[in-house]
Amino acid sequence: MLLFALGFLLSILQPSTGQFPRVCANMQSLLSKECCPPWDGDGSPCGELSSRGSCQNILLSQAPLGPQFPFSGVDDREDWPSAFYNRTCRCEGNFMGFDCGECKFGFSGLNCTERQVRTRRNIFQLTTSEKNKFLAYLNLAKNVRSQEYVIATGTYSQMNNGSNPMFSNISVYDIFVWMHYYASRDTLLGGSNVWRDIDFAHGAPGFLPWHRAFLLMWERQIQKVTGDENFTIPYWDWRDAEDCEVCNDEYMGGRHPTNPSLLSPASIFSSWQVICTQSEEYNRQQTLCSATGEGPIRRNPGNNDKSRTPRLPSSADVESCLSLTQYESGSMDRMANYSFRNTLEGFANPQTAISNISQSNMHNALHVYMNGSMSQVQGSANDPIFVLHHSFVDSIFERWLRRHRPMLEVYPAANAPIGHNRENYMVPFIPLYRNGEFFKPSRDLGYDYAYLQEP
Repeated sequence: MLLFALGFLLSILQPSTGQFPRVCANMQSLLSKECCPPWDGDGSPCGELSSRGSCQNILLSQAPLGPQFPFSGVDDREDWPSAFYNRTCRCEGNFMGFDCGECKFGFSGLNCTERQVRTRRNIFQLTTSEKNKFLAYLNLAKNVRSQEYVIATGTYSQMNNGSNPMFSNISVYDIFVWMHYYASRDTLLGGSNVWRDIDFAHGAPGFLPWHRAFLLMWERQIQKVTGDENFTIPYWDWRDAEDCEVCNDEYMGGRHPTNPSLLSPASIFSSWQVICTQSEEYNRQQTLCSATGEGPIRRNPGNNDKSRTPRLPSSADVESCLSLTQYESGSMDRMANYSFRNTLEGFANPQTAISNISQSNMHNALHVYMNGSMSQVQGSANDPIFVLHHSFVDSIFERWLRRHRPMLEVYPAANAPIGHNRENYMVPFIPLYRNGEFFKPSRDLGYDYAYLQEP
């Protein structure tokens, strides 16, 4: 049945979204530093003739950054995306996209005027056919090439400042794996030198908004590539779980009978190849992940270092975390105390909210517990459990937003680690999104969680 569904979905393939727009991944666009493609609807850049948007200079935040990154001008991700482009489409009203050809999250219709709120559901509350469809969608995304986007296989300097474009095709699923890698990779300093204490998606205020945007984009691309406009990402509610309840062949793959670090051959995911997992090799060669296959998904749930993560998070851990009133605090990084973000991310003890980076709690605990591909930050999205896990983490963020009703000003405007200030554009998304744009209730972005809906 899954194979039939995959074949059917291939027949209705539509474009997908990711990082570098294919139409801007060329010498002319890089040298002009402009990514303002024509909208297919009227043939004008950014759909300007239809008042959808216009080509504008990028307005970069001038707010000061924290002291964690002591360099300037050495990393393409600084002041994203100005190393590659300084003019992009600025869309009007409810229009969105690199060419203003889509609707903002939460809107639909010919002119993007129809409000909609879709519901993300517990994976164990899906019917058998719904669950099988979800698995087929994942496998389709893994095996279909993105039509709209490509990845960079070299830095801007390695591209000879734009005159030697270095881009590669990639699948719909893997472009999201690559984006997660690219946002969290080390800075290449030349020779054999790297700077490891940098991450544009973790360990600082942007962690929750970044992953909220990431999941929304991922969800949108599954909707587009399958033609199923009502698709939503399910979540795994792991509170008080005794083990990995989704780690069986009915869901996300059981254990291999002879190698406990691999997936069961009965799972469709056992044939998947991971990408972007060899960070030390990339650093040694001073190169970027090129998205070539690097072996099967690895997972050995529960056989992790118990001194670091003795158990999965409890309901009490979640409630204690939700009681914290400050979104961010102190240095706004992994050492922050009494920070809701740092506690939910897992660098602080959920019962005390005091930082302890020798332990992995909450969000981090699930990654460590999986003891395999999920446990390495840069390549963790290779394991499809990633989306179930982060969907539930996002629901806890949503509960905090609804309980405390923070103003946007609660999100730090300045002095956060590089890339994490409120007005910074998120790395490496094109179209451009600022961190602060996703510090808002999920219903404003067009989705809700089944277990959070009012009776």
